[in-house]
Amino acid sequence: MPASGPTANSVPAAPGNASAPAAAQPAAAPPAGQAQAGSTSPAPKDAAQAATTQPHAAGVPLAPVEDLRPPSIALDGLFQAIGEAHIYTDAKTAADAIPDEAPADLLAEYKIARLRPDFSLKDFVAQHFTLPERKTVSYQRSPDENVRDYINGMWEVLSRPPDMAVAYSSQLPLPYTYVVPGGRFSELYYWDSYFTMIGLYENQKIDLMRDMVRDMAAMIDRYGHIPNGSRTYYLSRSEPPFFSLMVDLLAMHDGQLAYTTFLPELQAEYDYWMDGQDSVPPGGAYRRVVRLPDGTVMNRHWDDRDTPRDESYPQDVATAAHSDRPKEEVYRDLRAGSETGWDFSSRWLADGHTLSTIHTTDLLTVELNCLIPHLQQTLAHAYELKGDKEAAARYARLAEERIEAVRRVLWDERRAAYIDYDWKKGESTSILSGATVMPLFLQMATPEQAKAVSETVRKNLLQVGGLIATERTSGQQWDAPNGWAPLQWMAVKGFNEYGYDTLASDIAARWMGRVIGTYEKSGVLLEKYDVVNPYINPKGGKGGGEYPMQIGFGWTNGTLLGFMNRYPQNTRVVLDRNPAADQPSPQPLPPMNAYGVQTDADTLSRYSLPTLDLTPRPVAPTPALPQMSTVGASAPTSATQIPAPAPVSPPAQSEATPAATPTTPAQQQQDAGSTAAQATPATPQQAPAPASASTPTTDTAAIAPAATQNTAATPQAAPPKVETPAQPADNASGTTTPSTPSTPAPAQVEQPAARPVPPDTGSGQMEQKAAPATGENVSQPK
Repeated sequence: MPASGPTANSVPAAPGNASAPAAAQPAAAPPAGQAQAGSTSPAPKDAAQAATTQPHAAGVPLAPVEDLRPPSIALDGLFQAIGEAHIYTDAKTAADAIPDEAPADLLAEYKIARLRPDFSLKDFVAQHFTLPERKTVSYQRSPDENVRDYINGMWEVLSRPPDMAVAYSSQLPLPYTYVVPGGRFSELYYWDSYFTMIGLYENQKIDLMRDMVRDMAAMIDRYGHIPNGSRTYYLSRSEPPFFSLMVDLLAMHDGQLAYTTFLPELQAEYDYWMDGQDSVPPGGAYRRVVRLPDGTVMNRHWDDRDTPRDESYPQDVATAAHSDRPKEEVYRDLRAGSETGWDFSSRWLADGHTLSTIHTTDLLTVELNCLIPHLQQTLAHAYELKGDKEAAARYARLAEERIEAVRRVLWDERRAAYIDYDWKKGESTSILSGATVMPLFLQMATPEQAKAVSETVRKNLLQVGGLIATERTSGQQWDAPNGWAPLQWMAVKGFNEYGYDTLASDIAARWMGRVIGTYEKSGVLLEKYDVVNPYINPKGGKGGGEYPMQIGFGWTNGTLLGFMNRYPQNTRVVLDRNPAADQPSPQPLPPMNAYGVQTDADTLSRYSLPTLDLTPRPVAPTPALPQMSTVGASAPTSATQIPAPAPVSPPAQSEATPAATPTTPAQQQQDAGSTAAQATPATPQQAPAPASASTPTTDTAAIAPAATQNTAATPQAAPPKVETPAQPADNASGTTTPSTPSTPAPAQVEQPAARPVPPDTGSGQMEQKAAPATGENVSQPK
């Protein structure tokens, strides 16, 4: 982090509290010599002993020192034996299980016990490990409970209070309340949280949303980056960097103060992803940075470890056994594949279907290389607010350069789409996926490219229940026939940004039809859905992952609520099976024009409270042997070692005018047959709306029936959802129900008056057209 950044031992205090609970504060940093996040080599065997309670000089015991080693290192030998014996159905349970004594002591006891002729590993594990409490939703849905009731009630079920530090646990304690995805995912996850926050924004749970942003910032301050999730075994990697978009969303309520408050963490996030950029030669790579032969700098996914993932240890060992490559390469590519958030997909597989051919580190992915320039744009804006015009201009220029590279390197003219690029082969992978909408979502595509993407998506990815992840059916969960909430959200917002509102409305309607139709049969919202099958399966998706279907579910709840609020008439059609009429102009999805929202006095007071003093945490270090790779030689050697990048000095103040942030080309494309309609007026703290927007005539032929209406009945209060501890095991999300045609039972969904939202000055012209109701009975797109 540059010298101008914050100190690593302070974060803003929670709103309304001078300080967080003492028990929730993190423990002191591990002693010298202990493995830290990002290390590629195991820690010394005695490091675990240093993680025990340390006595104070006066004899008063201090809090236990937090051991940042993953269980596979801290319990080396025992952890591997547990995985090989398949003691737990879900391998993640072994990584989350809590030992009853210091790792060094437990290992010593294990080595003695296993020599006994009557030794039972299963009994030993049962005696010395405590299974983490995994909370599930246990309730009986009443006939009148609607999907909004479910979502609103689930925020409390999925929320977790500030963490208490637990000795020898793999959990990274967080200082503020947060929302977990659900099911086996009982900790905070990085990119999932952004789409969960969409729902918190829609429900105006701003304090909870702000606390989640603060938790993300606290992890940056303590570890130098936001890990994949809040577990020690996730520290060697991150996930797609959505932190800058989280700050955008928070700024929609808190105003510009959000950018200046979290500027140090935004800068540290950027430094993590761009580590080594000044030292990588053309045609080479270092950690997450790749420099192409022409000098263009781009990013790839990476993991600083090359061992089996703790949460999937036996699976990774089995996968590597089926490859003729060095197993370390396979392990690192599996880990890097997890950093993408798409674990796993044919996008990462050299042969398109076999997991052992995974080569994630060879690929420049569409999402990552769009998120980096968005982070650069956010830094430019935040530095402009701070008065640092030189830094603002520098990051604006870098953003323009990266956007140009995205348009040039990742655009595949043959597929008429944005496609991942194999930097070692120097060619596109040609695998079409939902990631092609990412440059539209972040307003980085040219108008011509946006038009081509809209046609490609309509022709190849749009299915009866929404967008499929990819065209391919590989058996992996991020492939056909599955659709995922983040892809639908980014596609709908992206097409809205460029004026393709009919297509956006169509995608939203089909997805809502599939999700709500499944809810009617199962009573829950799920992680993913089969969007190809014309029949609704109450179990949701087709599977293909490393675990059973998970219920909850954070990002599904959040984005569905956003769609329902923005497309109320489509929602009514989906639920009532009546023709749509008087469709209002769809409002843009948040965040919109976040740079123009002003901070009010109440919000300012929440940021002006005393700060928390947190014990400094070790920042993820640069590996001892730089992971340098060039075309044809990916394994690091001493000959490829490059010097670590020099510390970056804070930029000097200057009166130079900053380069302008890349402009939005959204207004240049719109659907045919549109007529003018007034845009939503701005609220007092919002930027002024455009004077008008175009509205096409309603195409009633495109409207299909959905679910039946039952508005006369008065909704009764649903039985409360109760959190009950459950043993961590693989369980399906309910009893098996035969698949039936998509004719869901009547649903009771409250339709409140639409809440005004800030207009999007860069979202293109909006059109007023009713989309197909559910897509469930609509013929497949050609």
